[in-house]
Amino acid sequence: MIIIAIAACAAAILLAVLFCLYRRQVQKTCRQLSFLREHTTNLRLTSDLPFGELNQLTDCINELIDDSRKIRLEARLQENRLKETITNLSHDIRTPLTSMDGYFQLLLESDSPAERDRYLSIIQNRIKSLGDMLEELFTFARLQDADYQLPTERIDFARCIFDTVFSFYEEFRKKGIEPSADFCDGHLFVTGNEEALRRAVQNLIRNALVHGHENFILKLYEEDGQAVFRCANQVEHPEEIDITRVFGRFYKADSARTHTSAGLGLSIARELTERTGGQIRAQLSGNLFEVEIRYPLDA
Repeated sequence: MIIIAIAACAAAILLAVLFCLYRRQVQKTCRQLSFLREHTTNLRLTSDLPFGELNQLTDCINELIDDSRKIRLEARLQENRLKETITNLSHDIRTPLTSMDGYFQLLLESDSPAERDRYLSIIQNRIKSLGDMLEELFTFARLQDADYQLPTERIDFARCIFDTVFSFYEEFRKKGIEPSADFCDGHLFVTGNEEALRRAVQNLIRNALVHGHENFILKLYEEDGQAVFRCANQVEHPEEIDITRVFGRFYKADSARTHTSAGLGLSIARELTERTGGQIRAQLSGNLFEVEIRYPLDA
């Protein structure tokens, strides 16, 4: 009986010690959690007891803390992107509006019919530029919706490219540009979305018309089982172009900043191309900037 009493006493003392240790560990964990909640730190919870279940619980809580940190970091990045977007939008929309206001004042003060016609023409161009910019923003906003679908089907890549390029004939003529066009003969069938491809090619050509200097090159060909369209042009200040950012939203090289675009053309072209099974890339060779769209040929 004495041995049993001693054993019971020892067990009770051991349980009391374990209870105190567990309680101390819980209090320590609470203090650590309180500190992590109030401070931005990379510290993690620690456990002083060599018990598997307690250590497993600590690891699970640390994983939740890591996930929470990632969520907060992404939220901050999204907030910064939103601020940047609003800043860029404010600048790009305010520029044509300020310009129009100035020409309206000149229009009201002018008594010359020729001057008034010129001011009206400039105002109309600014309104068109603003409309194009808002259309860019609307398209970009739609493409940010993960549920927005672009259905694909078998399309004639070559015919779509030819028709789209030909639609710019008048703009080429007005600017005195004679592009070097090298188009293969025949059809190139791919799986894609014709409207998305047309819009992407339009954005490539408009980007070249706005920012290009000379040596306008357009090529359509087949390579390694792919249909390829390449649009290239010389630029005056290649050192100002960050080739790693040209497909980023609102990206503009400093010397090419203009009221005619929100800087979304190439970003939209990338979204439209990649969402419909194609690939798009850009490269800068000396002062020659080129963008290439590729789609796998249908068998």
